[in-house]
Amino acid sequence: MTATTLPIRARAVELAAAGQLPAYIYDLADLDAHMAAIRSAMGDIEVYYAVKANPDPNLMKVIAPYVQGFEIASGGELAHVREHFPGSRIALGGPGKTDAELFADVYRLHIESPSEIRRLFAAGRSADVLLRVNLDIPIKGASLAMGGGATPFGMDPEGVAECLDMLKGQDAVRLRGIHAHLASGLDAPAMLELAGAILGYARGLGVMEVNVGGGMAVSYADPGSRFDWEAYGAGLAALRRPGETLRIEPGRSISVYCGRYVTRVMDVKRVHGELFAVVAGGTHHIRTPATKGHSQPMVIDEPGEPATIVGQLCTPKDTMARHVPVSLKTGDVVEFLMAGAYAWNISHHDFLMHPKPGFHYVGG
Repeated sequence: MTATTLPIRARAVELAAAGQLPAYIYDLADLDAHMAAIRSAMGDIEVYYAVKANPDPNLMKVIAPYVQGFEIASGGELAHVREHFPGSRIALGGPGKTDAELFADVYRLHIESPSEIRRLFAAGRSADVLLRVNLDIPIKGASLAMGGGATPFGMDPEGVAECLDMLKGQDAVRLRGIHAHLASGLDAPAMLELAGAILGYARGLGVMEVNVGGGMAVSYADPGSRFDWEAYGAGLAALRRPGETLRIEPGRSISVYCGRYVTRVMDVKRVHGELFAVVAGGTHHIRTPATKGHSQPMVIDEPGEPATIVGQLCTPKDTMARHVPVSLKTGDVVEFLMAGAYAWNISHHDFLMHPKPGFHYVGG
């Protein structure tokens, strides 16, 4: 756990006094400093922000000056980025593309299968494409594997070869390089090892543009532990050859730390010997702990008997954190950390039709 961030705590107290909890509070100054450090570490490596992590326009306005573009995976995200950041570079990926998505006018289109190439040809469409590859590479320590074997993402070398054959002798669908987001939750040394293998494969194809994806490790068990951007940037710079364009697309590791989900204790009770604190809201507002199967880290102002923090939903899966050594009583304000990514935007908002949280910003 960690000490409180004073601007967020001050706003949380104000919102509690006004009866405006639960709420998300984002520290824009903290995000700006984090992005500046990432940009400095990455040097000439291109950075695209993965919008799926958190599409909040206020956060994206802070991120935009530090990145070369945005990575999206749907027509909805495309419309969102174009509305708020017209003229920005966009890379569009994702399996199961609709015609509107596949035929969109974007900077880079990530091709998932040979059939997407055929659809572009049949419609007479042009595009600048990266072939998404799924390489059979051992991936150790990943929290989520997107490649390295039989997954529905990207193409194996046979599928890539089929695409390369189709792309010969024409100039409407232009091959620019490859894309390979193979895993999430890796530290810098593991990410660099993976990047080296991806670059080796790309060079064998003769392409000069390589997107090695995102997936930088984020630890909910240890919020103070951060991905080593300095080591990663230096390592990628050493791997990159003259003339190559090397790109990454982080999401969670960019925005997760700047956000908190703040709520209040509604009830404290003991059931079969276990202490429970019931808070307003719950996992319909912040799905992360249920999705990841972890305890959402929180601020501990006063240690106490271990308590399990749950929300208001009629399901035992509505658990925010288990056996937290914190003293809580009805009315107390609770701050959950690391709520800036894959939180509100992946939650089942309308289950039980509870009120939605507010959204507030400090440091902007």
